[in-house]
Parts: sequence; structure tokens; C-alpha cells
Amino acid sequence: MLPAPESAPAARREGFPPKQDMPRERLLKFGPGALSNSDLIALILGSGLPGRNVFEMARTLVERFGSMRAILNATEKDFTGLHGIGPAKIAQLLAIIEMVRRALHEELEQRSLLDSPQAVDDYLRLRIGGLPHEVFYCLYLDARHRLIQPEELARGSLTQMTVYPREIVRRALLVNAAGLIVAHNHPSGAARPSAADRQLTRLLQQALALVDVRLLDHVVVGARDVYSFARNGLI
Repeated sequence: MLPAPESAPAARREGFPPKQDMPRERLLKFGPGALSNSDLIALILGSGLPGRNVFEMARTLVERFGSMRAILNATEKDFTGLHGIGPAKIAQLLAIIEMVRRALHEELEQRSLLDSPQAVDDYLRLRIGGLPHEVFYCLYLDARHRLIQPEELARGSLTQMTVYPREIVRRALLVNAAGLIVAHNHPSGAARPSAADRQLTRLLQQALALVDVRLLDHVVVGARDVYSFARNGLI
């Protein structure tokens, strides 16, 4: 009687690459930059379901959100209901997202924001860039232009939001801010400032000057890029 054939190793199961090509092995050998977006997600998820391996789940997740930035902007509600993404995997994904946010927040606290516009852009993209609704966000700064605290000050529909300069001035005085960077997102995608954005910037600049607080920038966050009033000579 011939011996029964050995079962295939787990790494060679259908839909799985050879062991040396698995995400963990390639990451350890070549570094995280060698992994695709779906590879990184698969590594975080760890395991799949019967009949649906982790690589298929990771590809579905990337295709569903469209970009890694969209995944990093996702909330628990966005993940809920996705096949194979239960509470444990949602918790893993949310933990990674929060780690990235905290790392960027720490960088802003430790550095002058005037010297690190890219860090500001990255932070604002992650905080408000992928939201389906428009928000107005404030970064209150000390005299050395380091972050005191961030705050969402207003929220609106896709096309309408009300911002009150007097409330921004009041909050700046309350936290003893010396400077301020304000930002809002354009859920429609374009990062070009509107006439209303320009008018609000002028009103804010004038109102803050009365209490000796400097408006350092107004950043418009679009789907793919950002627009800085300061870097375009409008402040």
C-alpha cells in the first residue's frame, strides 16, 4: 500500500504564497517598504476565515476603502459589517490608526509648527481629510509655535458649515494661545479655497489681532492635496 500523500504546508495552501514570500518574512528580510498595502493589512489581521484567507480579506479591505489614507481615517462604524472583520480585528485596526495619530500629535507638540509644515499637513490629512462632512479644526499654539491642543470647533454638511470668529477668539484666550492654525476639509475633493474661505480668513486674522493672537495659517484639506494660505502668500 502506498503511503498517503503528505498534506501541503500551510504556506502553500490555495491562495497563499510560498513561505519565503509571505509578508512577515519579506518585511523582516527587506523592510516594511517592500510590502504592498494589502500585505500590510494582511499582516495586521493575522488570519482569515474558512474558505476566505487573510490575503483575500486584506485585498477586499483595500479595494473597499480605496486608499491607505481612507483606512487611517476610518472609524469603528466604517469597519462594522465587513465580512470577516469582527470585533477583534476592528480593535486591531483601530489601535494601529490611533498609534499613528498619537505619533503625529507628539511630533507637533515637540516641534515648532512653523518649522514643520509637512507634519502639520500629515496630521490634518489624518484627522479630517477623509471625513464625509465638513469640519473646522483649530491648532492652538504657544509662543514658540508648539501645539497646546487641537480642537474641532464646528461641523457641517457636505456643502455648509457655520464658523463663528468670536468663538475661536474666546477659545484661543481660554487656552492662552499665542498663535493659531485653522483648517477645514473639502469633502468634495478640491483643496482650492472659496471666496467664503478667504473672507473668513480675513475676519479671523482681524479678530485675533485685537487680542494679540497671530493667525499663522489656514489650511484647506482636500481629497488628494492641501492648500496653505500662508504658503501661498495670503496670510
